[in-house]
Amino acid sequence: MPTLLLVRHGRSTANSSGVLAGWSPGVDLDDEGREQAAALAARLAVVPLVRVVSSPLDRCRQTVQPLLATRPELGGLDLDERIGECRYGDWTGRPLAELAKEPLWRTVQDHPSAAVFPGPEGEALAEMSRRAVEAVREWDARVAEEHGPDAVWLACAHGDIIKAVVADALGLHLDLFQRISADPASVTAIRYTPLRPFLLRLGDTGDLSSLAPRPTPSDDDARQQSDAVVGGATGA
Repeated sequence: MPTLLLVRHGRSTANSSGVLAGWSPGVDLDDEGREQAAALAARLAVVPLVRVVSSPLDRCRQTVQPLLATRPELGGLDLDERIGECRYGDWTGRPLAELAKEPLWRTVQDHPSAAVFPGPEGEALAEMSRRAVEAVREWDARVAEEHGPDAVWLACAHGDIIKAVVADALGLHLDLFQRISADPASVTAIRYTPLRPFLLRLGDTGDLSSLAPRPTPSDDDARQQSDAVVGGATGA
């Protein structure tokens, strides 16, 4: 099956000011975030990509813009609201230091599957997780059908979205997803197979060359794509 590269957007003006951005308009990458976006394009230069999907929010679109500028063969960007940021309702736009004093904060930290953000636009973290996992699995199946099992594709999203997708891939309950971390402009790689997903990278900010597809496997190797390596390594 294809390999998914989950990219968290670069550092935004909300990240650097300690504000919960949510779906607030006008949240862009800051200077460091723009540098991270340019570096991301360079880091991915050796990885052939067949598709780029993004949250519709500006900070994600700005993160993949330098990459798309160097990959005209991709034909543009696919947007999917299902990998957009959690809808934080009345918490949107408020300082994180202030929100940490709210009673709901402890639920978000200790029992996120029960957390529902306040206000008419507030979303449950469980619903955010459901839509995000549904989206990446649907896109992965589409990429496999259109480009084959060795394809690599990229989705640019947000911290909580990435943590929820990783938790699903690892078979973790959503209440454990706060144990996962993904820094701005980091790359998390997941390969879905008929038997199980494999987490290949988590929050990687370094070299990505090993994520390029390997030579076409033999028939025996192809039958074992869903099998974990015994002993934990591929070498002797």
